[in-house]
Amino acid sequence: MIVIAATVLVKPEAREDARRAAIAMGAASRAEAGCIEYRFWGCLEDPNRFFLFERWESAEALARHGQTEHMRAFREQLPGFVAAPFTIDRWVVSPAT
Repeated sequence: MIVIAATVLVKPEAREDARRAAIAMGAASRAEAGCIEYRFWGCLEDPNRFFLFERWESAEALARHGQTEHMRAFREQLPGFVAAPFTIDRWVVSPAT
């Protein structure tokens, strides 16, 4: 399983647009084959800080996700939202037993 965790600081004036884009991106991504979880979360201390948590069945499923139309559209929107460089961490993990 592949796990992705990202942190994104959005521009205050673009927060609502970023929120709407994140909701649409999450819904489209969760409908993909191989997606176990894809959720955006908000920071309790900073309303302009978003967290993304993804779980994919395989590296191949994640690679297919990167080629989708909704990912392309989301990437195009990012410069209008992002206030600072974002972090992305990726792990290959085994499910807990």
